[in-house]
Amino acid sequence: MTENDYQLAWGIYAVSALGCLLAWFYFTGWMWRYLREPLRVVAAVILFTPTVVDPARDFYAPAIAMTVMDLLFKVSNDAWRSVADLVMYGALVFAVYLVFVLARWLLMRNKRNAKNTGYNRADAEPEEPDSTLTLQQMLDLEKESQQSGLVARR
Repeated sequence: MTENDYQLAWGIYAVSALGCLLAWFYFTGWMWRYLREPLRVVAAVILFTPTVVDPARDFYAPAIAMTVMDLLFKVSNDAWRSVADLVMYGALVFAVYLVFVLARWLLMRNKRNAKNTGYNRADAEPEEPDSTLTLQQMLDLEKESQQSGLVARR
């Protein structure tokens, strides 16, 4: 296999894997968020994890393809190496995903707390409380406060 064949094969695989991932995004779109996102991460890890085929020539292959081929044809013992690569990359990606989930949770909690306290972060002033008074009742209250102010001045 020449270098151009190798590059072409990886290009075709990358486009195909991206198409499979987009199809997986479509098929998991109806699910609950906390089930959908980890399933999408697992699919991305399975599709995009490389493993070494020939260490001397520095050739790589998709880890899932290498595992399946080794298990089906029992050619060599490279299945354990590719499974180890899948587990290692999976652990790394899930660690990054958990950091993302934690950051999102903290931001949502702060946003929810700010909303519940009635403060607007844009201008840092309390928002106007929702009034259930009618316009006539507000005018009457204003009129009473003006009259009480006049009585207090006399």
